[in-house]
Amino acid sequence: MDYKFFPHTDEELKEMLSVSGVESLDALYADVPEDIRFKKEYDLPEAMSEIEVRKFFKKLGQENKQLTCFAGAGVYDHYCPAMVNRIVQRSEFLTSYTPYQAEISQGTLHYIFEYQSMMAELTGMDISNASMYDGSTATAEAAMMAVASAKKCDTVLVSETVDKKILEVVNTYAHFHGMKIGMIAEKDGVTDKADYEQKMTQGGVAGVILQQPNYYGIVEDYTGFADIAHANKALMIMNSVAADLAVLKTPAEWGADIAVGDGQSLGIPMQFGGPNVGYLCCKEKLIRKMPGRIVGMTKDSRGQRAFVLTLQAREQHIRRQKATSNICSNQSLMALFVTVYMSVMGKEGLKEAAEMSYAGAHYMMDCLVATEKFKPTYDKPFFNEFCVDYDGDVDALQQKFIDNGFMGGLKVGEHTIMFAVTEQRTKDEIDNLIKLI
Repeated sequence: MDYKFFPHTDEELKEMLSVSGVESLDALYADVPEDIRFKKEYDLPEAMSEIEVRKFFKKLGQENKQLTCFAGAGVYDHYCPAMVNRIVQRSEFLTSYTPYQAEISQGTLHYIFEYQSMMAELTGMDISNASMYDGSTATAEAAMMAVASAKKCDTVLVSETVDKKILEVVNTYAHFHGMKIGMIAEKDGVTDKADYEQKMTQGGVAGVILQQPNYYGIVEDYTGFADIAHANKALMIMNSVAADLAVLKTPAEWGADIAVGDGQSLGIPMQFGGPNVGYLCCKEKLIRKMPGRIVGMTKDSRGQRAFVLTLQAREQHIRRQKATSNICSNQSLMALFVTVYMSVMGKEGLKEAAEMSYAGAHYMMDCLVATEKFKPTYDKPFFNEFCVDYDGDVDALQQKFIDNGFMGGLKVGEHTIMFAVTEQRTKDEIDNLIKLI
């Protein structure tokens, strides 16, 4: 194991104090008022040896209950090859952050360039930034892009089939940026096209946000949606789970102007909800409205390949009022993570994982329906996530799942459960869950 960080020694503290021009730590903190200083003894346990510390944390960790996960709703239990973690933990990557001195950050710029290239190809878009905090903030930033690109339009329409967690973040942004949010009705689990057309013709719409697959796991047919948006001079924004795009039509193929979503599905462990990475890709004409950074490739004075920080439109680099965003610092380490993951998996690997997830979900749906205790909530095509109505007490059933080592989906209605299947879930695991029913 590599030990990268150690506390300072007494000699190092003395040296730092000397350089700072003060004699002691008390003198260093002289500006801190006496009445707010902590002067008691720290309530810390007695010192332990290394083996005692290891046993302590092992015992603590055993209190966690490891469940086989059949839940999704935005965070998915995908497999990550061991090679990815090993590469990412290299010291030159582990502390990676914003390339403030871009000209000497060739390694960082290189992987950002590769990340952009891969995400642009995955979404079918011209340009990718690098990168966003998560899929929700990326979607909200895209809504701001739409309003900034429109002339005298301040309304963004959001389909009711979009994940409510994403909608909450969009609403928060809207509240503080003077945007108006309108909702497009849901009909039988999908976006109501008639309601969409009617609201678009009312005018004043800068953009529309759709999700594919939608919150319920349904693969919606968005044929003609982009045409309606563009006819009314609005931008179409499509939120997608990144891994799903290995086999589904890309946002570009649906006619979207901006593609956003979460990259957690590209091998990032669920790890109690974060960190994730958000992606934001768009058409080239919107490049000046896009938050984040863009890294380009060129040649140096010797004709060798070099990478440059081409665009960075945030408030640290330009006037605050001209900045496109002030929270898109990055998730650079996580962008590196998914870049290494996609490199290791390759196109065929990404496709195979997606196809296994699809096959597993449809097998599980068939098994649930065969028990005669479940029926599909929606008669719609789905990918690796689906909703079923249970003829019984959902809470009691889910507790039974947990008692037997399963995270058995998410309760999304009084009698409705949403299950998710990834390539990690085996036929035996699905069969064992079914036996509990």
